Amino acid sequence: MYGGFIVSPNDSGALFGVLFWHKDGFSTACGHGTIALGYWAVAHRMLPVPDNEEVDVIIDVPSGRVKSRITMQGGDPIHAEFINVLSYQIAKDLSAALPSRGAVVTADLVFAGAVYATIDADQLGVEVDPCNYAQFIQLGREVKHSLGQRAHYGTHDLYCVIFYREEDVGKDEAGIVRQRNVTIFADGQIDRSPCGSGTCARLAVLLSRGRVGAGKNKLVHQSIIGTSFEADVVSEEPSPVEGFKACIPRVRGRANIVGQMRFWIDPSEAMFPGFLLR
Repeated sequence: MYGGFIVSPNDSGALFGVLFWHKDGFSTACGHGTIALGYWAVAHRMLPVPDNEEVDVIIDVPSGRVKSRITMQGGDPIHAEFINVLSYQIAKDLSAALPSRGAVVTADLVFAGAVYATIDADQLGVEVDPCNYAQFIQLGREVKHSLGQRAHYGTHDLYCVIFYREEDVGKDEAGIVRQRNVTIFADGQIDRSPCGSGTCARLAVLLSRGRVGAGKNKLVHQSIIGTSFEADVVSEEPSPVEGFKACIPRVRGRANIVGQMRFWIDPSEAMFPGFLLR
């Protein structure tokens, strides 16, 4: 579960700004949250909305300017495309020790609005399946601890660990790369979605490996429970990190408004401002 505090934008070209938050604090990026905010802005008619065209919702997030492009049909939103900031691989084949398994795995580091470590789950012999969620939480924490300062990039520390598995290995289905992943973010939280910005991170690695490119191939990225995003490269750009490629990625997904809640904060409450029980 993610939240977003809507604020005035620092970017004059944005409709609004947002500070993303979750159980353990704030994050600089959230792709599925950006998709949701696009639907929210359209539903509340915060900008002119055509009946049968695309509408761009420009949002100022901590990592920069992002876009939620909503496709309308008959006045209703059909799907959204999250267009992210510049995304690129930072490092490859960093070793990470896993004490619980007495093993060492290799990880690639990527910046896609936040820092992600991506690891092929075949190194672990663990299926990306809901029944293994507790193992992945433990492994994600161990990877984060093992990488430590090596996973820091500028002012960013390591935000997510992505364990992915190639689907349909050896089958080239019209240029589609199919992968299934589980994303462990913050302190042992599992992303229910395939992770929007995490999908951008995987796309950046595939770009550096020559498996995708602008106008070439796309990634169908499934979550641990089988929901999926579809991603491709809008444009290839110069990378700030030598030896790797960079791109502007695009991720397609859907959202629905499911409710409206109100919360009251009373400073006289004995548990104010809240509690955390582990």
